Amino acid sequence: MQFSTLGSSGLSVSRVCLGSMTWGFQNNQQDANQQIEYALSQGVNFIDTAEMYAVPPSADTYGKTETIIGNWLAANPHRRKDIVLATKIAGPGLPWVRNGGPITGDAIVQAVDASLKRLQTSYIDLFQLHWPNRPNPHFSQHSPNKIRFSDINAADHTAQMLDILQGLKRCVDAGKIRFCGLSDDTTWGINTYLKLSEQYDLPRMVSIQNEFSLLHAKDWPYLIENCVHENIAYLPWSPLATGMLSGKYLNNARPEGSRWTFSQRNKLYRNTESAHLATAEYVDIAHQHGLTPAQLALAWCDQVDGVTSTIIGATTLPQLKENISAFSTPLTPQALADIESVFKRYPAPF
Repeated sequence: MQFSTLGSSGLSVSRVCLGSMTWGFQNNQQDANQQIEYALSQGVNFIDTAEMYAVPPSADTYGKTETIIGNWLAANPHRRKDIVLATKIAGPGLPWVRNGGPITGDAIVQAVDASLKRLQTSYIDLFQLHWPNRPNPHFSQHSPNKIRFSDINAADHTAQMLDILQGLKRCVDAGKIRFCGLSDDTTWGINTYLKLSEQYDLPRMVSIQNEFSLLHAKDWPYLIENCVHENIAYLPWSPLATGMLSGKYLNNARPEGSRWTFSQRNKLYRNTESAHLATAEYVDIAHQHGLTPAQLALAWCDQVDGVTSTIIGATTLPQLKENISAFSTPLTPQALADIESVFKRYPAPF
């Protein structure tokens, strides 16, 4: 297993981050225990979760994933020190989470305390903001003029961000969280937080996790360049585009129990003709180079300059083994050239 430094935190994290959002809905406690044990045996030391998990998010599944991880930690307290544990506070819009309200300094403190209780630990290594309070160009909102940035009150949101940082500082000072990060945010969001942290001597954001894959690489090059030069760890989520890049949804297939057979909060926005055409070509390239389609897509993410650790998820142990193995063999120059030829024709398929 290879390791990278998590931005300015100084923490060493595996290039593979174990995602957990299916635990509590598609996976039970025993499944999660097996996945954690296998990942740790392969050198993975980075686990990501969120208060809103399991997915699809609902009042019934809220907090279940953290609870499952907490049960494992309670049974293995001596192993807590070996794990970099990350979780997230939900942004606005979920009525069963603090009445759907925005992230505030007080909400940070409330969410941290609740997560610590569910996780059965005294500290969180990386506490992240799941999505910003303002409208943001994620979850298929990135087409030009889909969001009118000029209608957003920057001063108001900057004041909210300052209040959030002050809430994070209360938790850092209390020893409840070690480092802070972002998720589903933008270059402006990163840099505004950094300026406020420096101006007011508040905790510094050390990471950001955004959707990033062969089918959705909009953060390259501008946001990722910013991350490199500002020492912000970049953590791709959904590197398989919710499983699409495994090829399992080609020809309108819907394998029993797969993500696309369940209700989606943001609908199946990745399900476009162009995305299927691109996926079919990536599947062919994978087979030509002796890889599974999932391994090709994950290995590609891993080699992108600026990527710190790729967040993977699996509903079965064989899937997890396949995914982790993708990080052990770099793609050949020919494989990368073959991928590039497809990527140029399908740079933004959804």
